[in-house]
Amino acid sequence: MTFGQPTFPLFKAYHGITSLQCNHSPRWWIGWIEEVPGVNSQGATREELMTNLREALSEALEMNRHEARNAAGPDFEEVAIQT
Repeated sequence: MTFGQPTFPLFKAYHGITSLQCNHSPRWWIGWIEEVPGVNSQGATREELMTNLREALSEALEMNRHEARNAAGPDFEEVAIQT
């Protein structure tokens, strides 16, 4: 099963995240975010999968943000980009 544009509120806070791929086997729901490599999860129900993916995405974005700020050094400028 493939979910294209977010029709549920899972990723509305993350602009640009548009593709959630999701498969259902007899035992598990398995999903991943196409735009963010390494963000994948599973759950016994679709709702559990969505919760797990939210957490995985949030952690990945925070880790990437932390690494980028460390690489930039103390004199960086943060600018919000509107999409």
